[in-house]
Amino acid sequence: MSFCVTDPAGPAAGAKRPQQVFTLLVEVGRKAGDGLPKGATGAALMVYASGVDEAEAVRETVAVLKEAGLAPLDVTGHGTLDERLGEGQDVEAGERELMDKALAENAVIVAQVMPFYD
Repeated sequence: MSFCVTDPAGPAAGAKRPQQVFTLLVEVGRKAGDGLPKGATGAALMVYASGVDEAEAVRETVAVLKEAGLAPLDVTGHGTLDERLGEGQDVEAGERELMDKALAENAVIVAQVMPFYD
């Protein structure tokens, strides 16, 4: 026997929400063995991360970066592809390809690293 409980305000409980890809800007500090260039005081990482919502994408990104030996300090969300296009942003084909890959692989992809120097 099976049954489904529904929330009058939303979809059926347990219903799987679709994955989306979020563009995140992550600031990282220094940590021994982090692989950042010598003399850098930290870096900004442009990341494409999949998740059912931005909060999940942020959690997964922070976990992956910590596992990779980085020290995440701050994460700023810049929305999904549709949100970015709705704001009038130009999203190049290369970016879209990385977003598609993040979605297909349910992954966190670091697209760009910009080291900070004093």
